[in-house]
Amino acid sequence: MKLNDLKPNEGSKKSRNRVGRGTSAGQGKTAGRGTKGQGARSGGGTRTYHQGGNLPFYRRLPFVRGQGFTPLHRVQYQEINLDQLRSFPAGSLVSPDTLAASQLLSDSLNPVVILGRGEVKVALKVQAHRVSQGARKKIEAAGGSVEILSGVSSE
Repeated sequence: MKLNDLKPNEGSKKSRNRVGRGTSAGQGKTAGRGTKGQGARSGGGTRTYHQGGNLPFYRRLPFVRGQGFTPLHRVQYQEINLDQLRSFPAGSLVSPDTLAASQLLSDSLNPVVILGRGEVKVALKVQAHRVSQGARKKIEAAGGSVEILSGVSSE
């Protein structure tokens, strides 16, 4: 086999229709372009994003979404404050599973962050995806421990 023997597969190449060349071109009277108008003319047609006089979609977007935009892959944390952990007895494990069991989480699939509002009176073993510095100090001052769970980058 030589380079001059190479051919494309049968049926893989199709010649384009030369529209607007009369009835003998096998396309009928209007050659598939409809009757009159911008699309029927040679070189006619509209630019990309044309919406027939409406404000184009890409120019409407800033008004639709207000300032900025919503990141697609934003991490939405479940916030738990220390005053919500009052119901846990001393020495108990506070993890996303136990928080979901005690109905403190609205969505158990999202990562959990422990925030420092309130006080902790008993020693707790806290497991969360993120813990604020103030919350960590209060938990450790009460004799508890903090473990950061993997899966979400912590600050």
